[in-house]
Amino acid sequence: MGRLEGKTAIITGGNSGIGACTAELFAKEGAKVVISARRADQLEAVAAQIRAAGGEVLAVPCDISDREQCRAVADRTLETFGTIDILVNNAGVVDSGIEAIEKVTDQTIDTLIDINTKGTLYMTREAAKVMLQKQSGSIVNVSSVAGYTGCGGAAYVASKAAVIGMTKNIAMRCASANVRCNALCPGSVVTPMTMGMKKEGLDPDMMGAMAKHADLSLPACMPKEVANAILFLAGDESSAITGQIIVIDHGADL
Repeated sequence: MGRLEGKTAIITGGNSGIGACTAELFAKEGAKVVISARRADQLEAVAAQIRAAGGEVLAVPCDISDREQCRAVADRTLETFGTIDILVNNAGVVDSGIEAIEKVTDQTIDTLIDINTKGTLYMTREAAKVMLQKQSGSIVNVSSVAGYTGCGGAAYVASKAAVIGMTKNIAMRCASANVRCNALCPGSVVTPMTMGMKKEGLDPDMMGAMAKHADLSLPACMPKEVANAILFLAGDESSAITGQIIVIDHGADL
């Protein structure tokens, strides 16, 4: 307890799954938590659980593909808590059909790039302004094993591989200012979003290619396992770690 005492953290996609689990864990460790997501009712439900457990939380609805809404999250955080110490870029969407390159639609490309890639850039830009000025901070990007190995739909892989690239770029730029940036690449994670994917809707060609390169018999990750890794990278225990890309998948993609 108390590993994040006195720190203020923004967690995008904080309404369910990894984001909600991370928010609850951060609050237990003493952080003032700001959670954002598009669904206000789900956000408030998570906020209520955190408050009931004695945590301090602010819920700010936000579509991260909208740069002005990202700026508003940062502004509300500063108005309420005075600073930003940690940013967890967790919000994202999956390609429900896992579309191969020759089948991927314009809509899928636009949606995944707008949210997964541009949204991460927008939120990081706002937090980095604050962190660079005060010469401290930790940014944790939730990418995906798909962005690391290529196992996934074409647009999803592109959107998450971009997060890996920006992680290294941000870490390089900010190292001299004591602002760190790392990325986690979870494999399959048991969340409402992933469990909602229907097998009959998945591209058989892409699924067949992926099956040749991963051990699908190994267990999926649980949100708490990813949240624990986020906590480590966000806190002072990892103070010398920056620019690193860490896969969390029980060894399925070795």
